Amino acid sequence: MDLVTLLQSVPLLATLVKSAVPAAVGAGMGLGQWLAALPPCRNQVFESATYLVCETDPKHFSIELFWKNKDGDLYRSLHNLRGAQQAMGRTMLFGINAGMYHPDLAPVGLYVERGEQITPAKSGSGTGNFSMQPNGIFYLSAGKAGVRATKDYLKRPPRVDYATQSGPMLVIDGKLHPKFRYDGTSRKIRDGVGVRADGVAVFAISDDVVTFHEFARLFRDQLGCPNALFLDGSISSLYAPGIGRNDDFWNLGPMIGVFRR
Repeated sequence: MDLVTLLQSVPLLATLVKSAVPAAVGAGMGLGQWLAALPPCRNQVFESATYLVCETDPKHFSIELFWKNKDGDLYRSLHNLRGAQQAMGRTMLFGINAGMYHPDLAPVGLYVERGEQITPAKSGSGTGNFSMQPNGIFYLSAGKAGVRATKDYLKRPPRVDYATQSGPMLVIDGKLHPKFRYDGTSRKIRDGVGVRADGVAVFAISDDVVTFHEFARLFRDQLGCPNALFLDGSISSLYAPGIGRNDDFWNLGPMIGVFRR
């Protein structure tokens, strides 16, 4: 574990050590293994709401998208995904839902996994949050993370290893989505991803119900992300067993898994 990650985890360590270390030892896990499994996450308070924020520098973490296993079976849950990776000898530090999906759990809009486009981008009009224009795409390309509005992405599509489309955009080139209202009344648990100017991908999930405007301001004003994308609302899920976080409540379509390089 690098020093930055350890320092980011300090606020959570204090509440975890007393209960987690004895359990880890009882399960045959050494302290070093337990520390190595800690995600780069921290609690964050912004205005009147609390969030869990996970900062992942692609130089130090592998950020990957998952939907089906090699046999074509859906993972369906973050718990199943972690178990499958664990069976391969990989420790998933945390997982989070990767955007919206159809009732059959198929991705809505662009989905690229290991360089293969599974579903194409969706740029037409429609209903719901996904179609609140501009929507956008989170992607990994040559070891770098990015978030771009869909129309901008399609004008200059990069060669990507992973990509997922969702909507709406939260922050576009430093500005909040034009349809967000400061006095908006829709309040939900929300999760999203932004990318800072230094290339660090920042994932955040609210512990409290928040408006789009509040959530977007978190990314712009507190987390320093000039571009950020909404992933989902009520089904927002983050699974990080190393800190006791388990939002494994729903059948999910595409998911994001983060691993230490």
